[in-house]
Amino acid sequence: MTTRRKLLTAGMVVAFFLLLLYNTLSAQKAECNVCVEFHNRRNCATASHASEEEAAKSAQTTACGPLANGMNESIACGRIPPTSRVCRTR
Repeated sequence: MTTRRKLLTAGMVVAFFLLLLYNTLSAQKAECNVCVEFHNRRNCATASHASEEEAAKSAQTTACGPLANGMNESIACGRIPPTSRVCRTR
């Protein structure tokens, strides 16, 4: 493979990576930090998504992860109102 071909291939890989990164980050319009208290334990998490509601739901699911044991507790934790919720849009 010639040097020119190697540079062209490397350039195409970098361009693809940058396009993928741009498309991923541009879709994230809202960011939420949610804190949850479950079984007398508290955890907070931050998530971003296309809408504020989706970001808040994703952050709560992430915050519940270390607090809940098993699917039943994960569902229960996801349904309780968060102790705090701070969202911002980009």
